[in-house]
Amino acid sequence: MADSPAASPLSRRGAIALAAIALLLGLGIYFGVRGRDAAETALAEVTQETAVPTVEVVHPEGQPPDQQIVLPGNVQAFEDTPIYARASGYLKRWYFDIGAAVKRGDLLAEIESPELDQQARQARADLATAEANLAVADSNWKRNQALFKNGWVSAQARDTALGAYNAAKTTVASKQADDQRLAQMQAYEKVYAPFDGIITARNTDIGALIDAGANASARALFRLSSIKKVRVFIAVPEMDRRAVRTGAAASVTLDEFPGTVFPGKVVRNSNAIDPVSRTLNVEIDADNPDGKLLPGAYAFVHLALPDDGHAASVTVPAEALIFRKEGPRVALVRDGKAKLVAIKIGRDYGNKVEVVAGLGPEDEVILDPSDSLTDGTTVRLRSEALVRSAP
Repeated sequence: MADSPAASPLSRRGAIALAAIALLLGLGIYFGVRGRDAAETALAEVTQETAVPTVEVVHPEGQPPDQQIVLPGNVQAFEDTPIYARASGYLKRWYFDIGAAVKRGDLLAEIESPELDQQARQARADLATAEANLAVADSNWKRNQALFKNGWVSAQARDTALGAYNAAKTTVASKQADDQRLAQMQAYEKVYAPFDGIITARNTDIGALIDAGANASARALFRLSSIKKVRVFIAVPEMDRRAVRTGAAASVTLDEFPGTVFPGKVVRNSNAIDPVSRTLNVEIDADNPDGKLLPGAYAFVHLALPDDGHAASVTVPAEALIFRKEGPRVALVRDGKAKLVAIKIGRDYGNKVEVVAGLGPEDEVILDPSDSLTDGTTVRLRSEALVRSAP
């Protein structure tokens, strides 16, 4: 009985310790469960927030960036012709080489043709003989006509003299024509420049055998090009053929001369679409006083596009387009959700396209929309995401 008072304080202290331990365990369990719930709630919020796509938007521009088309072209001389000989023989002399500037009527070369010269001399001799015979026939005809009036010769003799006179006159006309033909052929022994230009090729030399004409065996003596003005030919796509108007201004540029623009003008077109390439062949003439535009050069022609009445059109980046089987679409942001809108596309400017119906400058167009984006999808602007992530 004496030990009971001493045991009671110990029991009370043990009970207090056990109660404290139980309390601590309870508090640990409580705060652990509460922390786990908070973490799960935060994770759910982050997951839900992450599931909302973040998008970047732009506003359509009110004016197209460029109202012209640029097409590659082929530069050709305004006049370009091979020069053939009209007389056969041997080249006696040439006076101009490649790169030489010549004027119309300049003597380019001389041809030596002994056979032709001999034929010309013979033709002149035959003409002289025919003229002498005509003089005799004329004298006989006049004499017989006078004698017939006096009754001293018969009508048959007079008619015979007249026939001989007419035959002699015809012979003279034939010999004159032959003499003129050979004289003209002799004139072809000298080759002249038909127009002002540049000698771009010389295909002969002294002593070379020359064949007259432009047949398969003949070879051009020279090639002459006029480049004070040049022709530039371009193939205009069918959809842009409205840009081709006869008399319209055009600009010609070359990579060789950056920043230099050669003014030109549309002078004609083929008025027919090539069924293979679906293009229209167009000629632009450009002045070339300095000779910078060389025949055969690769150039670019700038043509202004006509006003087609799309006054309300806007342009958007090409990466904003969505192509569906129903047609082209763009995605807009309206009240925090995506809205797919049908549009009508006009001209293609490469990195931008013209939209002639379906959009206005106030719309917010989503850039690089996902292919899986659908109507009503909740979206968040990138600017809002940046604000939320800021400390």
